[in-house]
Amino acid sequence: MNQDDDLPVPPLNPEFDRPEDEPDNPERRRVLTGIAAVGLGLAISGCQTGEQSAAAATPRSAADLRLDAALHDQVRRIVVIYAENRSFANLYGNFPGVQHPLDAVPAERYVQLDRDGKTPLPQLPKIWGGLVPQAQQVDGKRYMIGENDIVDLHNRPFRIPDKQGEPLPTGVITRDLWHRFYQNQMQINAGRNNQFAAWADSGGLVMGHYPNSAESLRLWNLAQQYTLCDNFFMAAFGGSWLNHIFLISAQAPLVPDVHTSAAKQFVSVLEGDDPMGTRLKVAPHSPPSALGGPPKFVNDGLFTPDGYAVNTMAPPYQPSFVPPALGGNPAYADVSNPKVLPPQTYATIGDRLSAKNVDWAWYSGAWQYALDHHDTGDVPDFQYHHQPFNYFVSFAPGTDARRQHLRDGGVGDDASTNRFIADIDAGRLPAVTFYKPQGNLNMHAGYADVESGDRHIATVIDHLQRGPQWANTVVIVTVDENGGWWDPVSPPQGDRWGPGSRIPALVISPLAKKGYVDHTVYDTNSILRFISRVHGLAPLDGVAARDRAFAQNGLAPLGDLTGTLALA
Repeated sequence: MNQDDDLPVPPLNPEFDRPEDEPDNPERRRVLTGIAAVGLGLAISGCQTGEQSAAAATPRSAADLRLDAALHDQVRRIVVIYAENRSFANLYGNFPGVQHPLDAVPAERYVQLDRDGKTPLPQLPKIWGGLVPQAQQVDGKRYMIGENDIVDLHNRPFRIPDKQGEPLPTGVITRDLWHRFYQNQMQINAGRNNQFAAWADSGGLVMGHYPNSAESLRLWNLAQQYTLCDNFFMAAFGGSWLNHIFLISAQAPLVPDVHTSAAKQFVSVLEGDDPMGTRLKVAPHSPPSALGGPPKFVNDGLFTPDGYAVNTMAPPYQPSFVPPALGGNPAYADVSNPKVLPPQTYATIGDRLSAKNVDWAWYSGAWQYALDHHDTGDVPDFQYHHQPFNYFVSFAPGTDARRQHLRDGGVGDDASTNRFIADIDAGRLPAVTFYKPQGNLNMHAGYADVESGDRHIATVIDHLQRGPQWANTVVIVTVDENGGWWDPVSPPQGDRWGPGSRIPALVISPLAKKGYVDHTVYDTNSILRFISRVHGLAPLDGVAARDRAFAQNGLAPLGDLTGTLALA
């Protein structure tokens, strides 16, 4: 994406705060000299591996070595809490101190264009299907808001209302929105962010946001106490599935035989002949204007034309939304089903950590419940693609890696049922921990509300703060992707995979800067950069590839989150 001068653009050359007065330690320097800087790297298809790229990196500066030593000494636990589907503007648009307050965004930066890419919409489309299509009781009040209950929305961001025009409570579940690979790029429209309404299935809802404060959002209060990142972008365009894969591996899975298998029916059809194009081919019968209804495409599939999987696929191992083959291994999905991703073999952050003997785990809310009930279809609070390691052969059923690292998060908010919280209270968290809350507690529109997820994550933070490992713990709270919600800030120009839209991220820790809004440019894989720096890991190939893309675009590398910390 190109960045226009009249668009809000994140800083391109962030400066990290470094502890300049910490004395050097020759022994640590010898140990840490081998830790690779996140350099320019090579493309995924290049001839060097991540290890070779790390070995060829430029030498560390004295300031970098001092920071490396401080990280090594003081950061004992990294906890990543991965919620769902909210843009930054949707939850934190007017947070005090942000670089681009939502209420101050000028009209030329938010007005949505019609599908011709030229004509400003005279108003936003209806919220197709209704804002609250299923009746709900929240705080003693009944909510059901149909397609014709909220009309004549002005072409601008708006506070999500109820039928009476009052702010909709965050405890109400709204309808879902499109959040897919190509639609996200078409909505971003080369960094202008002015076609979210045009290429949505939810009409004007994309422009909605919550008027949050410390009274309505517990995480807002935590953001005021610690560090909020306001230039943090989702690593990959599109949806939850691809961004989960990117969180652990920084690259898209490749299915090289896609055109010679049954999966060819799920190859996306793009405008033009470029397999790396960014726009789906619009169907002849698609409404020409966004006011006429959702767009239709020739084939909005699972794969790019050159065989990369970019939209939600089933895990090859149970639990999976594809059952086992008849008479096949009950621990596997039916791999003949073209919606099943073949087991992937490239490196993940888990492989890197294990190679350095660093203990780690991914806790999935309702994981054991899903394993126990996958053959009944009764898995209401678990989304199969929210355990990304279940797509990789290293973590196949029966492996020691699976038993050790893929852990059940349990259910609910109580240590008696939530095993992740029980491990927090007992001081059993490994050095690197990922936590995915169960479905109804992760904030995903369509099946979860904001309030329940906010309360649950704040409860987890409270347990961490009172737990025996808190003093040396860094907690990163973010979401996987924007969920289709609009945001005014242009993503930096990266590679064909991203970064995508801006999302919220908090760093909560006794080591974090207090009451701080960090304007450094990050994406989801900045989490991998941070983990890799703390533990001296070679960068994953996808991280190195993105660095190369940024360098080719004249941009500094993405940050590694060390700028959020105030280390002694």
